[in-house]
Amino acid sequence: MQKDQQKLAQLIQGKKVAFIGAGVSHKTLIKEFVELGAHVTLCDQKKSVEDFGDYAATIRELGIDLSLGENYLDGFKGQDIIMRTPGFVGYFEKPLQDAMAAGTMVTSEVELFFDFCPCEIVAVTGSDGKTTTTTLISKFYEAAGRKVHLGGNIGAALLPMLPEVSPEDVAVVELSSFQLISMHASPNIAVVTNVTPNHLDHHKDMQEYIDAKRNILLWQTPPCRAVLGFENDITRGMEKDCKGEQVWFTRLHETDRGAFLRESDDTLCYAENGVVTPILPRKEIQLRGLHNVENLLAACAAVWGRVPIEAMRQVGSTFTGVEHRIEPVRTLDGVTYYNDSIASSPTRTIAGLRSFDQKIILIAGGYDKKIPYEPLAPEVLAHVKTLVLMGATGPRIEKAVRECDGFAGSGLTILHADNMQHAVELARGAAKPGDVVSLSPASASFDLYPNFEVRGRDYKNIVKNLK
Repeated sequence: MQKDQQKLAQLIQGKKVAFIGAGVSHKTLIKEFVELGAHVTLCDQKKSVEDFGDYAATIRELGIDLSLGENYLDGFKGQDIIMRTPGFVGYFEKPLQDAMAAGTMVTSEVELFFDFCPCEIVAVTGSDGKTTTTTLISKFYEAAGRKVHLGGNIGAALLPMLPEVSPEDVAVVELSSFQLISMHASPNIAVVTNVTPNHLDHHKDMQEYIDAKRNILLWQTPPCRAVLGFENDITRGMEKDCKGEQVWFTRLHETDRGAFLRESDDTLCYAENGVVTPILPRKEIQLRGLHNVENLLAACAAVWGRVPIEAMRQVGSTFTGVEHRIEPVRTLDGVTYYNDSIASSPTRTIAGLRSFDQKIILIAGGYDKKIPYEPLAPEVLAHVKTLVLMGATGPRIEKAVRECDGFAGSGLTILHADNMQHAVELARGAAKPGDVVSLSPASASFDLYPNFEVRGRDYKNIVKNLK
């Protein structure tokens, strides 16, 4: 057992630890914590052990205590440590605050990884572009020959990786507001892509959401780097929170510190100490859309001076994207179908719409996160010929579009679908050879799907099975 794992073991051994929920990462950690000598209680809204399915046998085998049902949070009482999960967002609500007041340590898998990780950590947050930027950073380091540990909100638990992490490695982490809200540690290199209204169904207000994002910066200690999006008012305002080196990324302005798109020759560049270094012509980038130019600029700014320019050029000219992000699905009868299921907010959908140089057929709508749709409306009128709406937000999107100046003369057709199958059928019926159909919902998936990945794969399966 290496030193960092020993420190974790010392924290856990003999302690009473409550886990909120048994998601994928917690299932791994529960077993590890039991083996390290913790007395584990699982707190979950499920009503009986049988409701855990195949995991019920593991619960019995490990001797885990259960606090289930309507009063599952009663299991917090008397615990030494409570392990949060991003899915449980009530950090400032009474049960967790009471536990902390009683001396209980409230933490999470990501927070413990930050506490014990022996190597440099690069972390990315923001309302849009997190996953693509995080993935690009990891690929830059890999192209430079570094061993990378990629995880966090991007889908992999980090703490179980700890035994494999060496000081010369690099951890590249995507962080959501739900993960950041309780953080008391920040990465060596922090990236904030942008901050726009999102998750307001869970955060009490926009300020709480912004403050959660700021946590990626507030606990940095020099030497450190903060990379901020210059074009977003909120991230630009975070300059005052930076503790060390602060650089920008922008595609609309030139900057004297950071990464930018040079207008004169359409080239991605980096500026520092009065020297501008070209990185890559925009025409060589494989990623679709101007928002992905920004993601690439953010990634370059994060690794500048740590990764050779040749590695950035290699990745920038070959990387074609992450699943569910303007992902080509197939071309049928001259119509090209794209999966942009990641677009769970209006800003994401707007970025997707602007990546096409023609009016498209858009499938939108889903779970209501209580965010405004008025900013989406003029972009729909400018970039969409047929709008297929579904889900709880369908009527809200339609209202915003119909009330937008210019709707009457736009020629936009609005259709309504009962489900994804119906939406694809309506889109296909409206399409002619040369058209583009894109699923870009501007909404979360939770009304019909557990997450955007399942939504995107269902859409792809339906499209691939069209005759």
